[in-house]
Amino acid sequence: MGKGRLLLFPLPFQGHINPMLQLANILHSKGFNITIIHTSFNSPNISNYPHFTFESFSEDTLAGYDTSLLGNVKNVILLLNLVNKVWIDPFHDCVKRLLSNSSVEDPIRCLIPDATLYFTQAVTDLLKLPRIVLRTSSLCSFHVFHSFPLLLQKGYLSIEDSQSEAPVPEVPQLKVKDLSSTFKIERDALHVMLLAIMSGTKAASGLIWNSFEELEQSILPTIQKEFPIPNFTIGPFHKYFTASASSLLEQDQTALSWLDMQAPHSVLYVSFGSLAAIDKTEFFEMAWGLANSKQKFLWVVRPGVIRGSEWLEPFPVGLLEAVSERGHIVKWAPQQEVLAHPATTCFWSHCGWNSTLESICEGVPMICSPSFGDQMTNARYVEAVWKVGLVLENGMEREEITSAIRRVVVEQEGKEMKMRMSCLKEKVNTCLMEGGSSYRSLESLVNFILSF
Repeated sequence: MGKGRLLLFPLPFQGHINPMLQLANILHSKGFNITIIHTSFNSPNISNYPHFTFESFSEDTLAGYDTSLLGNVKNVILLLNLVNKVWIDPFHDCVKRLLSNSSVEDPIRCLIPDATLYFTQAVTDLLKLPRIVLRTSSLCSFHVFHSFPLLLQKGYLSIEDSQSEAPVPEVPQLKVKDLSSTFKIERDALHVMLLAIMSGTKAASGLIWNSFEELEQSILPTIQKEFPIPNFTIGPFHKYFTASASSLLEQDQTALSWLDMQAPHSVLYVSFGSLAAIDKTEFFEMAWGLANSKQKFLWVVRPGVIRGSEWLEPFPVGLLEAVSERGHIVKWAPQQEVLAHPATTCFWSHCGWNSTLESICEGVPMICSPSFGDQMTNARYVEAVWKVGLVLENGMEREEITSAIRRVVVEQEGKEMKMRMSCLKEKVNTCLMEGGSSYRSLESLVNFILSF
């Protein structure tokens, strides 16, 4: 008899779907049957996962939703608060139906939802089903979010301090100005969401992290104290298997064929993920910074990433020519393969956790342009704790961009970052081997699930 069935429920955004489906593959390899619960919005490509069962539930909240609105973090928070209210009943009915149809030979062991979907705790309480949550961010950024009420109380989020370079004693790696960006939206809506997420996480039976102990060992004891439930650091998820086909956007394979024609360690890879948006002025500064650096670059310009534009039409002719001399522009790239390519030498990123982790796994130093949420904390850890990259402090300014590229790609400072990144890459390989920290944590997670 198998080990039973697990119900997994991802938040339907690219950066959350990927790790959840990777986790599903990991747990399936350990003998569990997998059912993915999903909505019609951003539904996964079922044909890529014939070994899973998929179950959708009806919801109208996101029907016809304009995904370009998600480039505004305020809209993301408001949307998350909304779905946590209106999805309760249809999700409850879906899980109840699955439980009633389960068999003795294939019992449902537990639900594993994205921790952001905090309403699921109320559902599992009603149905007497264990719930283990997946947190798709870093431990260090989750600690900052957990500290939000204290930071608010201490006055760090006042408008007068919004550009202060002063350190924050409660989270020493951050500057006061970082907090302004991390929490730069309607505080009331954010406060409601964070309190609910933290409460829902503490009420869970366990907590799964897409990270590994050696990377975040300085914050792990604090997290275990803040969330006194079993914590399982079993990441990096994507290193258990070859890249899984869970991208919601079509990947342009010319990115790889173009890289094949470049010299080893010669190309800067630029991508700001699936949600970030910039204005035309910032876009032009990026372009001139790249062109003036005199370095080769592969640039992902996602359709809609430039506010008010479809794709590349804002480019003045002269600037497009300057960029075309050294760069290759695609709409979306197979990122894990790009970072693993021998031609890639640096990653200019928004510092979402998936991107940060993927860069670490391939030993590629970073240039960081964080925008909101966990990105600020990830970027500071890249620069100040792991010392494997630089943060662009002044937004998009061509001179600073050019200088940062040369510091990381050409100068001695960059070579030292590369050496430190290589050490982290080696720790990734070690943690996944038999007896390694993530290997042991995964074994503990499997045994924990089987105890239900």
